[in-house]
Amino acid sequence: MTLLFASTTAACLVVLAVVAVRIDSESRRSGLDHEVGSRAVGLSRAVWFDTGVLHLEPLGEDELAQGAQLLAVLQAAPGKTPKVRNVVPGRSSLPERDRLDEVWRSVLDEQGTVLVSAPAAGGGRLRWAAAPVWDGDRIGAAVLVGTELARSERDHDLLVRWLALGCTALVCCAAAVGHLLSGRAMRPALRGLAQQEQFLAEAAHELRTPLATLRLVVERGGSSGSSGSSSTSSTSGSSGSSDEALRLVDRLSRLVTGLLARARLEAGAQRVELVPLRLDQLVETTVEELPDHESVTVSSEPVVVLGDPDLLAQAVRNLVENAQRHGGPAGSPVEVTVAPGLVTVRDHGAGVPPADRERVFARGVTGAATGTGAASGTGAGLAIVRWVAGLHHGTAHLADAPGGGLLAELRLPMPPA
Repeated sequence: MTLLFASTTAACLVVLAVVAVRIDSESRRSGLDHEVGSRAVGLSRAVWFDTGVLHLEPLGEDELAQGAQLLAVLQAAPGKTPKVRNVVPGRSSLPERDRLDEVWRSVLDEQGTVLVSAPAAGGGRLRWAAAPVWDGDRIGAAVLVGTELARSERDHDLLVRWLALGCTALVCCAAAVGHLLSGRAMRPALRGLAQQEQFLAEAAHELRTPLATLRLVVERGGSSGSSGSSSTSSTSGSSGSSDEALRLVDRLSRLVTGLLARARLEAGAQRVELVPLRLDQLVETTVEELPDHESVTVSSEPVVVLGDPDLLAQAVRNLVENAQRHGGPAGSPVEVTVAPGLVTVRDHGAGVPPADRERVFARGVTGAATGTGAASGTGAGLAIVRWVAGLHHGTAHLADAPGGGLLAELRLPMPPA
């Protein structure tokens, strides 16, 4: 936020500085042209022709002439090259002969005052104004008044330097103020994130502790029931109940862990760490840990991807359980296939209508338990699958399976070779 605030301020100041520099340059040039032009016109009116003779005596007394940096008079007979007279301070200060002839022709063509720029003899540039002096109905002479551009350019450069220093100081001040304001604005948010992380840590502890205790109780109850029972049927029934309870406890523990990890990731308190892993082994292990994995068949080939093992296992688990729950009657077969960058889960149910295949990935939407394919009820199974796919820069979508049923696909990018 500090960088954004400072860069925005810097951009605005640069635009303003460029506009100010351009306006100052044009203003100085306009003021300089007005000064030399007015002086040249005033002096051209001070001298006059009398029967073809040009009287320059007023130039020695006129204040305009005394205040001029450079002064000269061009005089020419009709069709002749102009002669230079009354040069102040000296002939070397004038432009070259070709340039003077060009100025003379410009005065004759324009029939008025002309402004030109020319290099000075000692370096730099001069700004000249040439005003005509009329001899009857023709131009017999022209008064040249010049001034150096160096002083104006020095003042302009000084302004540019001051603008650069001022803009730099203002940007630094803006950055400091932006840092202060952004710190004050972000402090409550950071405090809220810290409180949320603390809550998640406490929630994880509070939820895992009773689950661990419940698992110990179930294990002790199952072992005591087995040793104290004389009936084989009651022993097997107790053992089956204990195993089911343990599977439910493990499932609930995984669910709590996944939800807490998701909350941390979405809150920004934790980042996904992608590591190389064998996708085929992860899928096989995840399927074996499912309570009803007898109806699930896995076809795989060795595949290595970059991913988070816990999140990918949760996504695969949700896909398989969704297929078991909504892919037909209980015990219907489910086929899981692992290929390079792809995990597919196929069921043999009625499927999901094409219009609902994107909506079922939204939070709070799941397929109907009857397997009719209508999107109803609430849940987060497929929403978590798409969320995990997005974290791994992959995709998740549904399609029609060849021969009937629904095909759920989880695509993951392959690591570079």
